[in-house]
Amino acid sequence: MFNSRRIKAEDSWQGSIVDKSRNMPDGSNMYHYIHVELSDGHTKKFRIDKELWAALEIGDALVKHPGDPNPKKQ
Repeated sequence: MFNSRRIKAEDSWQGSIVDKSRNMPDGSNMYHYIHVELSDGHTKKFRIDKELWAALEIGDALVKHPGDPNPKKQ
């Protein structure tokens, strides 16, 4: 079984970006990730779309509310 890194609509969290990365594991699709330090101190890696990835910078504060498809800058 694998661990999905996609953000789910029902997720709710807040934190700040500590790293950004891109990966092409299958050789044909580029995946964009952010590493977020959550308010509880844990760090999680989330897969996001290219446009959002390009708009975010390390240190940006994010909040993800239930029902929203993507996190938003605070």
